[in-house]
Amino acid sequence: MKWSALDFDWNHIRAFLVTAEEGTLSAAAKALNSTQPTLSRQVGALEAKLKVTLFERVGQRLVLTQSGLELLEHAREMGSAALTFSVAALGQSNQIEGTVVVSVGELTAAYIMPKIISKLRHEEPGITLEIVVTNEPSDLKRREADIAIRSFHPKQNDLIAKKVGDEAIWLYGTEKYLNTLPKISHFSELTDVQIIGFDCSSLVTDILNQQGWNLSKQNFSIITPFQLLQLELAKEDQGLIFFPEIMGDMEPKLMKAFEHIGPIMTLPVWLVCHKELRTSLRVRRVFDFISSKLQETYL
Repeated sequence: MKWSALDFDWNHIRAFLVTAEEGTLSAAAKALNSTQPTLSRQVGALEAKLKVTLFERVGQRLVLTQSGLELLEHAREMGSAALTFSVAALGQSNQIEGTVVVSVGELTAAYIMPKIISKLRHEEPGITLEIVVTNEPSDLKRREADIAIRSFHPKQNDLIAKKVGDEAIWLYGTEKYLNTLPKISHFSELTDVQIIGFDCSSLVTDILNQQGWNLSKQNFSIITPFQLLQLELAKEDQGLIFFPEIMGDMEPKLMKAFEHIGPIMTLPVWLVCHKELRTSLRVRRVFDFISSKLQETYL
């Protein structure tokens, strides 16, 4: 290899890559926790080094030139390699002190994590915990989180997954709302019911109807992906919500609907981590601690 040819400044290439992905210098500066003038200088320095123009300004946005488009894929490969290098380096750390990022869903964050975090902080005060609360799966390979709690097994081979339990999902509502519903022996008999939905797609409706339900959009008059809002709406007698049993039973204002029929579904609970991070003492400590406490919770 001709090592003398590798004289590019990675910061300049990173500035080009993030600006291309974000579309504007201001957005790229925010993503990198930098400033717009700094990124502008770095991109300009890279253009001078390469003797090509990478961007053209169109209104408030930067549009890649043909040269920029051809070089972008190479920059993406370099960015991916840099992330892999960073993950591997973090995995070599033997320091218990430091930050560990944990990604959890809204309900898990509200009902399950506070006690776990409190106990972990008591035992490991040197570990700083950053909790990312999202119902979307965080990309562990891109370092959006070190550890994640998920309801599905990851497909990537370089992720470690440990099943820590199963979660029964029921319909819950207030006693007042449940008293307005008919007595049924099967969900197919239930037509005049309101269920607070997650989105406007027909995915949930299709899944339930395949199980024998008879639902349409009219049964989902309130839509919100924010599960804590769903909870409060249910408490206001606005309909039923899908809720994990271990959490729903904590709510004094809510009751299981159609308990004689059984839960709507059962979902697995997985704890996931990048395999390189399992060699990091602090990440391994947090992974093992959360795993133990979740297993106790779902017993």
